[in-house]
Amino acid sequence: MTAPSADTVASSPADRAAWGRRARKRAPRSGHGVFEAAPDRPDVVDVLERQSATRVPELVPIRYGRMLESPFRFYRGAAAVMAADLGRLPGTGLQVQLCGDAHLLNFGLLASPERHLVFDINDFDETFPGPFEWDVKRLAASLAVAARNNGFTESEQDDAVRACVRAYRERMRGFAGMRTLDIWYARDDADRMRHLLAASMDAESRRRTAEAAARARSRTHLRAFAKLTRLTPEGRRIAADPPLLTPLRELRSAPSPGEQDKEFQALLESYTRTLPADRRHLLRHYRLVDMARKVVGVGGVGTRCWILLLLGRDDDDPLLLQAKEAQESVLAAYTGGERYDNQGHRVVAGQRLLQAASDVFLGWTHVVGLDGCDRDFYVRQLWDWKGSPRPETWDPDLLNLSGQVCGAALARAHARSGDPVAIAAYLGAGDRFDRALTGFAQAYADRTERDFEALGEAVRSGRIAAADL
Repeated sequence: MTAPSADTVASSPADRAAWGRRARKRAPRSGHGVFEAAPDRPDVVDVLERQSATRVPELVPIRYGRMLESPFRFYRGAAAVMAADLGRLPGTGLQVQLCGDAHLLNFGLLASPERHLVFDINDFDETFPGPFEWDVKRLAASLAVAARNNGFTESEQDDAVRACVRAYRERMRGFAGMRTLDIWYARDDADRMRHLLAASMDAESRRRTAEAAARARSRTHLRAFAKLTRLTPEGRRIAADPPLLTPLRELRSAPSPGEQDKEFQALLESYTRTLPADRRHLLRHYRLVDMARKVVGVGGVGTRCWILLLLGRDDDDPLLLQAKEAQESVLAAYTGGERYDNQGHRVVAGQRLLQAASDVFLGWTHVVGLDGCDRDFYVRQLWDWKGSPRPETWDPDLLNLSGQVCGAALARAHARSGDPVAIAAYLGAGDRFDRALTGFAQAYADRTERDFEALGEAVRSGRIAAADL
């Protein structure tokens, strides 16, 4: 079974619903509750090492060190491992633009161009077309792993997963009855969501969600500017904190100052050409003055990530951009879909399709020679009201609530790129899919704990090195 054609999507709702129900023959809903590793499943350390071969060698031990902090941290860094597992399972054929790494911490608060705080998916490194259930399974299993990490009971773990999948299913059914443009314009305003959910929260949960919104609004480019830069005789420059933040001028492979200026401008000009005309005009009011390599996240550690410092009117008029290396999606080997000559373009196209409101400076580039590499990048602002959850501090009720809002946000993203009528018909009105995903989440959490131990054993045996940073 393949994705619906344009003619199928344009057909009657009854035909689209029938198409979705037929997908149950290929992938019965109850069948999603089973996960058993294939007999020829690749060695988990081999999978991670193949990724590491293309990354900055001195940063790879940091990646492994972060993954070994907990099974949940491991899970965050093991999207390639799970992609290989999902790719072997029977699929529904109900295609959407996948986030590709839809775990709990890849949802959060961010600023819309209109300066409203919204809740949405916020990471698209692995975005790629594929069956909708892959994202739902990745999200569901992340809740189970996070709940175990917090010492929650199995019943509490199951409650969080069921709440998440139920929210996805019910919102998708709501989108199935909506007009196409209404789906496209839908967004999750953070303040409105908080007020709607207040009745289901106790006083402590209400306080903590209000604090999360306030923290997100405080994470502005000015705060990042104050934290990451310093005044030098040459003017404002990025402050060194190696190996986590290393200005280009201090890297061993850094070019001479004259060559550096040329590469700075080549990067900026190439990126600028991918922006709409009005954004190009806006960017011309800034000049690029410094650049540094930054270590970010867990799974992305070792890929090249650059912070670009631009200044406008004077040293107190900053713009901070993040240029992050984009490699081939971990899903590309397991599903069809359009291939891009530039992987940064793939990330940007997927983000614009899935997000209700994207960064005004979102674009992509290809860099030749910078840091001795020939790489694709996507570019966006650094810290634009961005707030991420901290599930290690949550109680079961707050994890349950977070599962609901993440599940609902994922349904909105999938409804923009897929066929909500067909997906809703496949899911149905009952809770069969919800219960199946609960079983899958527990089985995959078991698998994750064993994989986490395997990585730890690889470090203890000296097969790989890990650093605690």
